[in-house]
Amino acid sequence: MRLLFIRFSSIGDIVLTTPAIRCAKQQIPGVEIHFLTKRSMEDLVAANPYIDQCHYLESDVDATIDALKKIKFDYIIDLHHNLRTWKIKSALGVKAFCYHKLSLKKLLLAKLHINLLPTTHVCERYIDSLKYFNVVNDGKGLDYFFPSKTSFSAANLPTSHQAGFVAFVIGASYFNKKMPIDKWIQLAAKIKMPIVLIGGKEDEMAATSIATSNSIGIYNACGKYSIQESASILQMSKLVVSHDTGFLHIAAAFKKPTITIWGATSPALQFEAYYPRENAPAHYNALVPNLNCQPCSKQGAGKCPQGHFACMQLQDIDLVASKVLAFL
Repeated sequence: MRLLFIRFSSIGDIVLTTPAIRCAKQQIPGVEIHFLTKRSMEDLVAANPYIDQCHYLESDVDATIDALKKIKFDYIIDLHHNLRTWKIKSALGVKAFCYHKLSLKKLLLAKLHINLLPTTHVCERYIDSLKYFNVVNDGKGLDYFFPSKTSFSAANLPTSHQAGFVAFVIGASYFNKKMPIDKWIQLAAKIKMPIVLIGGKEDEMAATSIATSNSIGIYNACGKYSIQESASILQMSKLVVSHDTGFLHIAAAFKKPTITIWGATSPALQFEAYYPRENAPAHYNALVPNLNCQPCSKQGAGKCPQGHFACMQLQDIDLVASKVLAFL
């Protein structure tokens, strides 16, 4: 049997598919797993031992379809569920299974604060799309695999950080998922432990401001390393404090204790850190209590629709710091 899984992006969403892929490979006798994603996501899937062959979305979807038609798939597992995946499924003409995206229910929660969402994490909904094959959740959490070319080591970090550090993931895809710079500076001052800042090139300016507050204790890694190298840093860390973003899920795949700083989104959307059922590390969701406007978005936005940005401006930094110290 040959299955084609489809998930185009993004970093976190790709990592969140790994339990479904592992369970399918281990529970369906003789199955051959193929995975279709964007070329930019290659490093996240190419080293996965449960995937037999990876395929990459071309700018011309028709070219991708032509390439896929040369392979005789038995079924398609659609974990993205959008117009492009519909076009691919229609062209290949084989039986397809989709995960329950729950877009309308998420919109109702974000815009009208009517919560009709089931209490099932997106990882479990991905696995549920495999019910036809009698695949069940093995409860082992997320996976993350490094390509052989990744060679980052602790020796690349400052000497002051090689004995242990806390990682701050300060990046996020949207403004209203990011905690203000002054809050990160306050948190760093209360932890009194070496800190590494993780993010992309777009986070360099904010990271410079945070690192300047403690030039010895805080190492700015934003924009300096690839996704794989940044993942290696998370793997070396003692604990990860993160926004709701892809690196949070990479940290969870490494079974690291995590603290999630929630802004425009919330755990109610079922994308919080996902851990094994047994021996899960400590985790804390930092939410401003009694905030009736949260979540205000399914994925985040460029500004606070209310104008007050209370979900981040009112974060209790003393409480977050106490959780960090307790987990350590």
